[in-house]
Amino acid sequence: MLKALSIPLLVLLAVALAGCGTYRPLYGTASGGGNVATTLAAMSVQEQHDRAGQLVRNELLDGANTGRQRYDLKLAVREGVIGVTTFSSGNLARQRYNLQGHYELVDTQSSKVITSGDTFSNVEFNTLKIPVADLQAADNARTRAAKELGQDIRLRLAAYLSAHQG
Repeated sequence: MLKALSIPLLVLLAVALAGCGTYRPLYGTASGGGNVATTLAAMSVQEQHDRAGQLVRNELLDGANTGRQRYDLKLAVREGVIGVTTFSSGNLARQRYNLQGHYELVDTQSSKVITSGDTFSNVEFNTLKIPVADLQAADNARTRAAKELGQDIRLRLAAYLSAHQG
């Protein structure tokens, strides 16, 4: 009985594994010879006018080249701080730094938006009612949130470009 079940199970397993031949790592080389890392490097990112947007832009430009840009990334970043809790002593409060981003990837040859999306990052930090420490904590939270947001946007763009590359 066990032998009779093992043959169909082996056939089913062989068929399932045959479909794995189309797997390609996200940053692997496409059949057309290009790869996502090269495509992402050929992307310009719109100038930003506030510090949070500049930090996200810098994260996205890490590793980009300065040659001819195939894509233009339009980016809108909004930031805010939300009070989470105040501890009984009144001197310590928990804050949440919220960074929201909307992006549109535009093909510079056709001027068409090829993908867009929204993402966010929440980073918590403590305030101690000490002005310099509170400013440093808020600035550190902004930097961490911008890094997370930039990495998330880059991953989303990489996934899109990988799925739509030759």
